[in-house]
Amino acid sequence: MTDESRGIGGTVGPPWSVDVLADLHAGVLDEARAAELWPLVDADPEAREILAALDATQADLASLAHAPAPRMPAEFAARLDAALAAEAAARFPDAGQTASASQDAQVVDLAAARRKRNKRLGWAAGVLTAAAAAVVAVTVALPSTSQQTGTPNVAAPAPTGPSVGNDGAGAQALIGKAVGVRDFGPLQNEDRLDACIAAAGLDPKVRPEGIRPVNVGGKAGVMIILTTGKLAQFRLVAFGADCGPGNPAVLFDKVVGEK
Repeated sequence: MTDESRGIGGTVGPPWSVDVLADLHAGVLDEARAAELWPLVDADPEAREILAALDATQADLASLAHAPAPRMPAEFAARLDAALAAEAAARFPDAGQTASASQDAQVVDLAAARRKRNKRLGWAAGVLTAAAAAVVAVTVALPSTSQQTGTPNVAAPAPTGPSVGNDGAGAQALIGKAVGVRDFGPLQNEDRLDACIAAAGLDPKVRPEGIRPVNVGGKAGVMIILTTGKLAQFRLVAFGADCGPGNPAVLFDKVVGEK
């Protein structure tokens, strides 16, 4: 951790040390210290500008993980096809054909091999689909063992992640650690989270800057961080593990930062 005492008179405060703000933003300070510093930082316009720049940098870096992979250059694709054709010729030589006919045969053999491969892949996918359907059918047929009201077939997951209050108290200190994170926790995937967001009536065009599991008063939840269009201001929304279509199961919804 970097030095937290850089400032006027050796105290933490304006003019803020960039090291201190970076540590606070990254979430490396303990929760008590972070809770003490956030109100001071929120009240300082220059500190908020630095934090906003750090947020933008993390968001840009996080977006690289979801950028589409570039297409293979045509030159390398041609080399790969040539290598495959040469391998096919080495495995299926035919000395009785002319050079031209042999080349045609290699191309036919390569195309046939690709068709056979695709056919095998399609057959395997069909088997997996059937198996998955069978598992779902057996799961539906099994009697429920859960005692949770309203979700008879799903056991309540154990809460994970940092603990916050039922009203979201303490969640603001987690922003620095959660921006750029995409941990769906008990919701498992983005599709389930999108269903919760839609059920809560949130704008689907405002994509979360961070996603992480939280323990909300002993309940398993997933917190998302949304921008509000204002500098250094965020909307924190936590969903319960049982949220979904028609059931937002919002554990808390609060706006933090500059009002």
